[in-house]
Amino acid sequence: MEAKLANGLKLLYIPKKTRISSGLGDRLPEAYKKFYKEWRHKVPEPVYYKATPGKWTKDEKTGAVIPVQNIPIPLKYPKTMHSGIWGGEAVVQGFKQNGNKYKSRVPHFWTPTLKKSVVYSEILNKYMSTTVTEKALDVINKNYGLDHYLLKTAACDLRTTLSLKIKRHILMALRDKTLYADDKVKQQEVYDKYKHYLKDYTHEEIEWYGLTFSEALLKMQDIDELNEKKAPLKAKYRLELIEELKNSNETVEEDKSWLNKLNPFN
Repeated sequence: MEAKLANGLKLLYIPKKTRISSGLGDRLPEAYKKFYKEWRHKVPEPVYYKATPGKWTKDEKTGAVIPVQNIPIPLKYPKTMHSGIWGGEAVVQGFKQNGNKYKSRVPHFWTPTLKKSVVYSEILNKYMSTTVTEKALDVINKNYGLDHYLLKTAACDLRTTLSLKIKRHILMALRDKTLYADDKVKQQEVYDKYKHYLKDYTHEEIEWYGLTFSEALLKMQDIDELNEKKAPLKAKYRLELIEELKNSNETVEEDKSWLNKLNPFN
């Protein structure tokens, strides 16, 4: 009975429509859909708490086995964060109680500490001034540089569009080998240092990586317009038909000439 019920629930399941599964988003290539799912749908690594591994744990006091509940903290992602590198941090939404436990709680928002700093990309050979958090500086230093941090980290953990844009330029520079164009020795040295990150991406995935949904639609529109400017198929088929007709006329004339030679009454 339980098995039949489970099968019935599977049949009743209707996938929720998303931006990339309906409308114009459904026409986007699989390379972009893979990035978008990693950016918007994948659950990011927890920043403000440590997730307990496994499904069950034992209570230290009572010894009872209880289920593990990793309940994520409610986070808010303001639009201003996309102009900086936040290292996975966000605005924490919660409640605050001032001292007395009998007083009612009041809503409160905890914001990360923001500061202006300069980050350096070895692959792009550029210094960039941007807004960062303490967490972002810590993870950049732990990963021995901005390039390693961006290339190692998933899109859902980078979150901000600036981080994704920089990562996109880094991947394209590695793919096309356009880094340090004036110094071939330095180019090969830096390329060998970071080339192992390319194995996780195809050529097309890098081409669509780091684009917002609206930018991906504009890119698809440009590709469609470029394809429309090409010669229509009817012109190609017309030329092929003319060539076939010419060849058929030649074969008919050749057949007639052979018949004339064989005809004894001519």
